[in-house]
Amino acid sequence: MDFFQQMVEMGHERVLFCSNPEVGLQAIIAVHSTVLGPGLGGCRMWPYGSTEEALTDVLRLSRGMTYKAAAAGLNLGGGKAVIIGDAKKDKTEALFRAFGRYVDSLNGLYITAEDIGTGTEDMEIVHHETRWVTGLP
Repeated sequence: MDFFQQMVEMGHERVLFCSNPEVGLQAIIAVHSTVLGPGLGGCRMWPYGSTEEALTDVLRLSRGMTYKAAAAGLNLGGGKAVIIGDAKKDKTEALFRAFGRYVDSLNGLYITAEDIGTGTEDMEIVHHETRWVTGLP
């Protein structure tokens, strides 16, 4: 399926592809809806088999976060991020700092947090680059 068609059909507002080869960062941030507030969703680190697989996952997960936030009565929308990589061997401070700069470039449109493959220690590193992180110790 065409990327733009997939984005339109699922109702996404914004998708940001993040790349920093110097630190091994390949990530996608998807903001599904900001109707109720900024898009909130975790950052997953997973060894996806392809960019298409990562894109499909982040679109699906960010849409789910919109519904979760609305059902909980929160003034938040839905978003999600995926970092393509093996959490057991690809994590570095430089990678998470670079990711944090991408989150910061969205100026509060997306708020990140931990998810599968990431933890509070990773989010603390992200927080060095952006204030748009939640779930910190």
